[in-house]
Amino acid sequence: MMRTVWLILFMLCLAMFVPVSAQNEQPSVVVVVMQGEINETQVALLHRAYTEARDKNAAAVILELDTFGGLVDSAVKMRDMIDSMPVRTICFVKNRAWSAGALISLAHQHIVMAQGSSIGAAEPIPATEKNISALKAEFAATAGKHGRNPRIAEAMVDKTMGYPGYAGQGQILSLTDSQAVAVGYAEMIAADRTAVLTHYGLQDSPLREYAVNWQDYAGGWLSMAAVKFFLLTVMFLSILVEFKTAGTGVAGLLAVASASLLFTGQWLLGYAGWLEALLLLMGLLLLGAEFFVAGTGIFAAAGTLSLFAGVYLLAGAGNTAVYSILISMLLAIGLFLVIVRRLPSSRLWTKLVLREAETGQAGFISGNDHSAYQGKTGKTLTALRPAGRIEIDGTVLDVVSEGDFIQPGLEVTVIETTGNRMVVRLTKH
Repeated sequence: MMRTVWLILFMLCLAMFVPVSAQNEQPSVVVVVMQGEINETQVALLHRAYTEARDKNAAAVILELDTFGGLVDSAVKMRDMIDSMPVRTICFVKNRAWSAGALISLAHQHIVMAQGSSIGAAEPIPATEKNISALKAEFAATAGKHGRNPRIAEAMVDKTMGYPGYAGQGQILSLTDSQAVAVGYAEMIAADRTAVLTHYGLQDSPLREYAVNWQDYAGGWLSMAAVKFFLLTVMFLSILVEFKTAGTGVAGLLAVASASLLFTGQWLLGYAGWLEALLLLMGLLLLGAEFFVAGTGIFAAAGTLSLFAGVYLLAGAGNTAVYSILISMLLAIGLFLVIVRRLPSSRLWTKLVLREAETGQAGFISGNDHSAYQGKTGKTLTALRPAGRIEIDGTVLDVVSEGDFIQPGLEVTVIETTGNRMVVRLTKH
């Protein structure tokens, strides 16, 4: 009887974790509402929605776009993200898809124009030859991948090209709703979202709508270059301070917090995974073991390598990442040198930094001026061959004899002082 009860309980628990069969679920349509400037916040939004679309095997993703443009780097990230989607992608241009927004639109398999909308006007700022050439290639490749005329895409970027019937030479190409349909860039003009869903046979699919929320704002803010540089600097400075103090652990916690925020920003945008998290965690744990347990330097070396590898991947794994790490490290070291004298010293720090000096209290004096010892007598502490040491009034001095060998424990007299050189001879009684 009890065996049957336990079996029933086990089956009930198992049922709680077994997903409902996909055959009983109708694939949903993910709708992403994107308005305003194209930046890292929008990248975070798209990543969040696309992750859900993949996990739930969505029937399609519709991006409702209305933008004057924004950051090219962010637009390129979104273009790559859209290209990698395994489901149908549809861009519904609500009002305008200008500049960076035009590139995002062209990355979709299908483009639908709202009544009165427009697409294009993608000349880069600053409009240097290098920027125009690079962006023109991006537009042409993206358009061509989905069967659209690359020449039209290039004319949206380079005003010297023009496009007959739509833009003369010296004019940046922009297309109205009807023009986009006429040249094959858009498939239809739709009055609203319902018309788009109906056109693609998705009118009966459940909808999951995504718009910018606090999580996306956080990801965009943490991914700003200035914020990432600040977090890197704080992390390196905190590690140095913890290395110096290794007491309260406040600096160590600050280093962990900085590394966590750096990782979180990249994770929210889809540019960090388990490898980066593992490298950062291992690095911090090894450094912690060095500070509080080992004190030999081995864990510190391994932890530093692991931490740098994780930071390098988070920063983009390229030349820019190297420059960011080096500059933030130099700034952290500079700040550390400013405050180091005001910090208590840990056991590890005292092992690696020379703390003892040859002071007068320890029986040593400076070697700059020995004239005060002229004519004084002392006792040899070591044999003079001819160099050795003597003691005068409790002070240890380095001297040389006139050339004779003098045994330890004998009385000698200083007969000459020149700078830090003292000459002695055996005292005659």
